[in-house]
Amino acid sequence: MNRIEARFNQLKSNGKKALIPYVTAGDPNPQVTVGLMHAMVEAGADIVELGVPFSDPMADGPVIQAACERALEHHVSLRQVLSMISEFRQKDSETPVIIMGYLNPIEVLGYEAFSKMAVEAGVDGVLTVDMPPEEGHDFFQALSDVNIAPIFLLAPTSNAQRIEKITAMGRGFVYYVSLKGVTGVKSIDIDEVTNKLNELRQFTDLPIGVGFGIRDAESAKSVAAVADAVVVGSSIVKRIEALKDAPEKINADVSAFLAELRQAIDS
Repeated sequence: MNRIEARFNQLKSNGKKALIPYVTAGDPNPQVTVGLMHAMVEAGADIVELGVPFSDPMADGPVIQAACERALEHHVSLRQVLSMISEFRQKDSETPVIIMGYLNPIEVLGYEAFSKMAVEAGVDGVLTVDMPPEEGHDFFQALSDVNIAPIFLLAPTSNAQRIEKITAMGRGFVYYVSLKGVTGVKSIDIDEVTNKLNELRQFTDLPIGVGFGIRDAESAKSVAAVADAVVVGSSIVKRIEALKDAPEKINADVSAFLAELRQAIDS
């Protein structure tokens, strides 16, 4: 059992739902990220999702694309992201950390080398947006060998055959993308989400996290009523963008926002 599974078990026993904030590593500069990770945990985050900057983040909307560009201006690489997680682990050995990104930087390192570096850094799960399960056997095996959970996305358009395949391969939790399209551009339809989650639970006992379209305390509360985890990304990244020229204010602003979400989810 890795930290993700342990955290969900702990939350379930306490009757709580997970809050999973996403930020892009190195945005708006590399010095901000580790402190922000700690601040988010203190504000109520159960799991931290850290985005690896990439030049062509095809699943992400304009907000996270811009965050990647800001990080890449500082030449933030996958190796540096792993170093940030290592630094985070010096003070926090318990909070699960997931990295989200695209396949190219991982392939450059090689699956086994990446997996070894990731587990040594303290990574618990990897979500690789553009690696389909049909093509990923060697990669997923390399992750499994070091007890890192492969996290998979499911969409409103995923059919029963696809759901069955992905849930059989996934570990940690399943990430349900509540909207068709890219991150940060639409609002969530809670009735549609509820119906789809009922379908997903026919195929898996894994916890289900819902992301895309969660913008405020109200939408977070609605999702928490039907899901096991609430994933929030673009709304946080927008706040970081607004304070990119005053980075010393980012931790307090993001923490206040997450505290609102935490209170709404727990209510």
